[in-house]
Amino acid sequence: MQKRMGEAVARVARKVNDTVENKTDSLDLANCKLMTFPVGIYKAMRSVTEGIHHISLANNELKSITSRFVTTFSQLRELNLAGNYLHRLPEEITSLLHLRAINLSRNRFRRFPEPLATVPSLETIDLEENEIAEVPTEKLASMASLRSLNLRDNPVGPDVRLLVRPLVPFDLLLSPEEPSPQA
Repeated sequence: MQKRMGEAVARVARKVNDTVENKTDSLDLANCKLMTFPVGIYKAMRSVTEGIHHISLANNELKSITSRFVTTFSQLRELNLAGNYLHRLPEEITSLLHLRAINLSRNRFRRFPEPLATVPSLETIDLEENEIAEVPTEKLASMASLRSLNLRDNPVGPDVRLLVRPLVPFDLLLSPEEPSPQA
C-alpha cells in the first residue's frame, strides 16, 4: 500500500516538474488517485502558474476544489474535472475570466453549479452523468459566449426540456426521453 502511494506521489511530482521545466501551458494530473489538490504543487509551480492554460484532474477522487486552486491558476482556459466526487464549485470560479471549457461530467452535482453562469468567456460546459434535475435557464440564456451545454444522463425534468429549447442560443445536449409506460 505504501509503495503504491509512493509511486503515485512520484508520478505527480514528475508531471509537475515536467510542466515547470518545460514551461508548458498544461498540467495533466489525470488518473493520479488524488483526493485533494496537493498543497506542495502551489509552491513548486509558483514561477509558471500564470502560463498554465489547461489543467486536467480527471479520474481522481477529488471531493472539492479550493478557492486557492482557482485563484492560483487564474489564467485557465480549460479545466477537466471529469470523473471525481465533486458536488459544488467555489464562488471564486467566477474570477476565471479566460475559462472557455469546463468538464464536470461523471461527478456528483445535484444542482447546476450556478457560479459558472457568470464566467464571461465560458463556451462549453459538460455536466454529463451527474444528478442535476433543475437548470437555471434564464441565467444560461444570458451567457453570451456559451456554445454547448451537455446535460446527458441527468434526471432533468420535462419542464426543463420545454423551457430550454426556445430560450437558449447554444447546443443543448440531453438524453433521449424515456417512453412513458403503457397502461
